[in-house]
Amino acid sequence: MATELYDLTVPVFTRGLKALSAILDKAVAHAAETGEDAEGYLALRLAPDMHPLSKQVQIACDGSKLCVARLSGVEAPVNEDTETTIAELQARIASTLDFIGSVPREAIDGQEERDVVLKFPGGEWPFKGQAYVVGFAIPNVFFHLSTAYGLLRQAGLPIGKRDFLGAPG
Repeated sequence: MATELYDLTVPVFTRGLKALSAILDKAVAHAAETGEDAEGYLALRLAPDMHPLSKQVQIACDGSKLCVARLSGVEAPVNEDTETTIAELQARIASTLDFIGSVPREAIDGQEERDVVLKFPGGEWPFKGQAYVVGFAIPNVFFHLSTAYGLLRQAGLPIGKRDFLGAPG
């Protein structure tokens, strides 16, 4: 029986990005309640050499859309990484959800042996489709989702594990 890569990608990324969107909504509400500037959260970082919250959101979106694109052979939309507000990041999440939701199951399932080569400034990282999904794409997206959650939790947002996990479905 073939692994159903669609089930490992599109629904998983959809749930994670929807949870991230809901957490960003809670950040806006929390800032309004406490008199803080919600946009100030976007500069939060765990350490000086780590990306800020805004970049965590961008990378979570990119990791999701690029995984689906690489498996399916569909061209992913390009984002310029110019978002400077929570509203703009919410629009990026929405457009990412639209894209990954538009790719049909048939384009992803059966791609376990598809060659996926990630190119980095110092070289390449070759994968087969299934190994790419479980060994790189999912852990990478969830690293950035977790970091975004941790930054907002550390900033005092009243969020918990259920917020991170999002609603099933």
